Amino acid sequence: MGTGELTRDSKSTGLEGTKHQPGAAVTASGRVSVAQMYEPTTPSGPFSTAQLARLDEALTLASRETGLDFSIYLGELGDESRQSAEALHSTLGERGDEAVLIAVSPGERVVEVVTGARAMQRLSDRGAKLAVMSMVASFKEGDLIGGLISGLRMMADQAGSAPRS
Repeated sequence: MGTGELTRDSKSTGLEGTKHQPGAAVTASGRVSVAQMYEPTTPSGPFSTAQLARLDEALTLASRETGLDFSIYLGELGDESRQSAEALHSTLGERGDEAVLIAVSPGERVVEVVTGARAMQRLSDRGAKLAVMSMVASFKEGDLIGGLISGLRMMADQAGSAPRS
């Protein structure tokens, strides 16, 4: 097909009188092949693909630098937001002792930070509160992703480097 030696006219294919859409071709066997535009699905959440990549990078770097397992939950927490955040944290199982969960419910205007037993020794309540205040300031300006990333970085800085074994 590259040099044109296998082409046929529409009369010899039995498709005379039919109209083909742009991108359609009749193959050597007589089959009609139609090219269609591929449109990838876009994320359905509040973040673009680039923003998700930035958030993933920030989570990875914070976890590597500190040795703590940082995670973010974005969604409804309900009337008992603290208990809901603690329940989410408890799903981490054994990893929970060295984990920090940042739970954000933009619709309810709630931010909860839950730390495991060992993580609490490295990330003080004061340090977490400062990070939350920074996040809330960004959220008020409509910068959800920026607030999450800056708060995450602040908590990682407060926790410091991972202890050497």
